[in-house]
Amino acid sequence: MNPKGRFITFEGIDGAGKSTHINCVAGLLNKAGIRCIVTREPGGTQLGEMLRELLLREDMDVATEALLMFAARREHVVQKILPALESGTWVISDRFADASYAYQGSGKGLAWEKLEALESWTLGTFQPDLTLLFDLPAEIAEKRRAAVRAPDKFEQEKADFFLRVQAGYRKRATDYPRRFRLIDSSQSVEAIQAELAQIIQPMLESVLGIKADR
Repeated sequence: MNPKGRFITFEGIDGAGKSTHINCVAGLLNKAGIRCIVTREPGGTQLGEMLRELLLREDMDVATEALLMFAARREHVVQKILPALESGTWVISDRFADASYAYQGSGKGLAWEKLEALESWTLGTFQPDLTLLFDLPAEIAEKRRAAVRAPDKFEQEKADFFLRVQAGYRKRATDYPRRFRLIDSSQSVEAIQAELAQIIQPMLESVLGIKADR
């Protein structure tokens, strides 16, 4: 009998380095014999990827942006995430609902109450089991973003925008301390991956009664 899958999300400002470590966590799960899929937001489904192109390239009102984000997210959950979890597959997503609070909320000034209403309507009480928040000094993240060859509209934002986004993420971590784990993304890759292994191991033990390889 397959156990219920678990849902792990990766969050952080652009340039924080979260995407680098997604494959590390997927590898830890695979070593433990756990099926997992890696996905992303916006995106993850055919419709979601179409909306992603609009969201990352086209200027639009922040409310329109939030509505499209949650439309893509609803489709993502219904078509991909929930079916995988129900089959016992673990899901790793590069961003989820916390990103809307950080980017459209704190970054662009949309009231969190409106985002809460959207989240309740489209997702109900569905939440990740674990959220890994990659936290990095804004000036280091800015240097990393400058190296991006074809930056999207978010990556082109000014430094003060990312300071607001970072503050939004930290508030979410404070509001939901049981599911958030804050990762110091200024550490070496090796140190971060060792920390990720320590974080994931208790989940593996609690769900499957096994020990992850260190």
